[in-house]
Amino acid sequence: MTPGLSILIPVYNRVVKQLVTSLVSQNGTWPGPVEICLFDDGSLEEFRQPNRPLADLPGVRYHELPRNVGRAAIRNQLAAAAQHEWLLLLDNDSLLPDAQFLGRYAAACALAPVLIGGTCYHATPPPDPALRLRWQYGRAREARPAAVRQMQPYQQLTINNALIRAEVFRRYALDEQLTGYGHEDTAFGEELAAAGVPVRHLDNPVLHDGLEPADVFLQKSEQAVRNLAQVHRQKGQCADSRLLQTALRLRRLGLGGAVGAGLSAAAPALRRQLLSAAPKLRAFDLLKLHWLLRELA
Repeated sequence: MTPGLSILIPVYNRVVKQLVTSLVSQNGTWPGPVEICLFDDGSLEEFRQPNRPLADLPGVRYHELPRNVGRAAIRNQLAAAAQHEWLLLLDNDSLLPDAQFLGRYAAACALAPVLIGGTCYHATPPPDPALRLRWQYGRAREARPAAVRQMQPYQQLTINNALIRAEVFRRYALDEQLTGYGHEDTAFGEELAAAGVPVRHLDNPVLHDGLEPADVFLQKSEQAVRNLAQVHRQKGQCADSRLLQTALRLRRLGLGGAVGAGLSAAAPALRRQLLSAAPKLRAFDLLKLHWLLRELA
């Protein structure tokens, strides 16, 4: 029997009709059975109402959690409920690039137990200046071709748009102690690297359609830095994190305190720059270094 596919989508305060209907239309491009599992993680009722009818589509399972459990826990629950051998993890703000998205994954299944498809962004900047920081960051730091990502396969691993053997994902489940936003995929990548699980990157991106305003993105990024520090305390150095290695190098050289104090003084100006209509990623890097040095102090 051809291995089946469980598509796992955690839903939070977003209408996912376009994504789900696109996936349903491609079910025939995967050679085995396909299910689409939607778990709502405590969304507002205004989002739950339009998503509930999706349960009537063929192969779609919809379930609402009574309270928000977070990014790692919801994915672990989805994986536990999945019925098939392969798990495709997608964020709820993804859109499919074309009609062959599932077909490309089906053709690549034999390459590795973990396949990472990547992310792409619209080519033109959003008209709303508040969204430009997230767009610019995505284009510069996330939208990378497979050949580039494969040079550092575990560092470039992202949980969004990942096709993973169910047995592998359940064995190295996401760390639910990492609450809030960010770096559950870093910890997952560290586990896979330590176990020697092969990871293969593909050029099969989803379009990121959920740009957050700069103030929201900065808030999430600060939470992600706290999670990175927690991963470091729990699992070691996280050698694949350039930000962490920079902070640790400064501390080894005895410069952590001085650099941290300087960045702390500059933090308000850095934040203002990033909230402007022309944000600079260098300012974002410095602000994240400020947050991390503070966490490691």
